[in-house]
Amino acid sequence: MSSSIFSPLSAPSHTVLKSNQNPLLNLDSFIPKRVSCARRRTLFITTRASLSTTKESVLKEFHQRRALKIISGLQNLDRDNVAAVVSAADKGGATHVDIACDPELVKLAISLTKLPVCVSSVDPLTFPAAVEAGASMVEIGNYDSFYEMGLTFTPEQILDLTKETRRILPHIALSVTVPHTLPLPDQIKLAEQLELEGVDIIQTEGGKCSTPSKAGILGLIEKASPTLAAAYSISRAVQIPVMCSSGLSSVTAPMAITAGACGVGVGSAVNKLNDIVAMIAEVKSISESLTLSNSGANVVRESTLRL
Repeated sequence: MSSSIFSPLSAPSHTVLKSNQNPLLNLDSFIPKRVSCARRRTLFITTRASLSTTKESVLKEFHQRRALKIISGLQNLDRDNVAAVVSAADKGGATHVDIACDPELVKLAISLTKLPVCVSSVDPLTFPAAVEAGASMVEIGNYDSFYEMGLTFTPEQILDLTKETRRILPHIALSVTVPHTLPLPDQIKLAEQLELEGVDIIQTEGGKCSTPSKAGILGLIEKASPTLAAAYSISRAVQIPVMCSSGLSSVTAPMAITAGACGVGVGSAVNKLNDIVAMIAEVKSISESLTLSNSGANVVRESTLRL
C-alpha cells in the first residue's frame, strides 16, 4: 500500500550555503555593500546576464528538440557506476547527465565531462551545495526509488517543493517530473501549474507502471506508452519544453520527439548495464536514433514549406 510523502526522508547531509556564497542564490547579496548604487546596478545586471547565458546554454538542446539526458539514479551513490554512466553519456553523444544530488559526485562528473550536469532530489535544501560544486541544472523527480518503497507524491507536494527550490535557486535551470501515479488529466493540470511557477522543463515518466505483455519491439513500445502518452498530452498544454523519460529505448526515443517532447531521459537502459562499452553503445544507439528522427522531421518541414 502506497503512502504520500513531503518531508525529506532524512535530514539533509549537506550544509546549506549562505546567500553570499553563491550568486545563484541571491544576486543582490553577491554584490559588495560598499559598491556605489550605480556600480551595484551594473554588476547586478552583468551577473544576472551571465547566469542567464549559462541557463540558456543548458537549455539550448531542449529548444532545438534534441536533448538526450542520461540518468544514473537519484539514490545511486556508487562512484564507479556513476563514473561509468557519465563517461558513457559523454562518449556516446548525450547532451546532459543526471546524477544524485551529492557535491562529491558532481565534482566527479565535471571531471569526466563537459556536458551540463543535472542533480536530482526531492529535498530542495540539498541543491545549493551541489550547484556550488558545479551542477548547472536541478531536477525534482526520478521518483522510481520512492515508488519501490510504496511512497508517492501529491500535486500539492510537488508544487511546494518547486516553490521552495525556486525561492532558494531563482536563476538555475529547473526541471520537475510530473508523477505518473496521477491520472493523465491531473498530470496536465500539474504541468500547467508548474509552468506558472517558473519551471523550465517538465519531465514525464511511466515505465514503472507499464508491464509489457509482448517481447521484442512490441514490448518496448508497450513499456514506453504511458510516458509517451503523457508527453503528447502535456506538450500540447504548456509552452515550456517537455522531456519524455522512463522506459525508453532506441526504438521509442524517436517516438517521444514525434509525440511532442523536446528531449528524452534514459536511465535503466544504460545504468543497469554491466560494462562501460555496452553503456556507450546503448547511448550511441539512442543518440543516433534521435538524430535520424530530427533529420526526418526537418525534411518533412521543408517539404511542407515548399508546398
